[in-house]
Amino acid sequence: MTVLLIALGAAVGAPLRYLTDRAVQARFGAAFPWGTLVVNVAGSLLLGFLAALPVGPALGALLGTGLCGALTTYSTFGYQTLRLTRTGHRRRALANVLLSVTATLAAATAGATLAQSLTR
Repeated sequence: MTVLLIALGAAVGAPLRYLTDRAVQARFGAAFPWGTLVVNVAGSLLLGFLAALPVGPALGALLGTGLCGALTTYSTFGYQTLRLTRTGHRRRALANVLLSVTATLAAATAGATLAQSLTR
């Protein structure tokens, strides 16, 4: 049953990641991986929120592992950073690393803080 819940969450998260990435990149261009940053920040915010709530294992599997796992993408972040470096855009690559790590940690913290304030 858990595997099915994860698959269901991923079936929503993966297309959502793709569509969000395409929409953001179309709006802001391809010089910087803004789409990946947006989905990673959004997923980190949601996962931080879920992690701070008393959710059961089924909801955790569906939304945490499935949805957030498919929505966020560390592999694409790594690939895009490497691609920026290899194409001579080292400052953009460094900015991507610093901005991504800082923003996703801040988003996860904000999500957890929000959840905690709602459950008090």
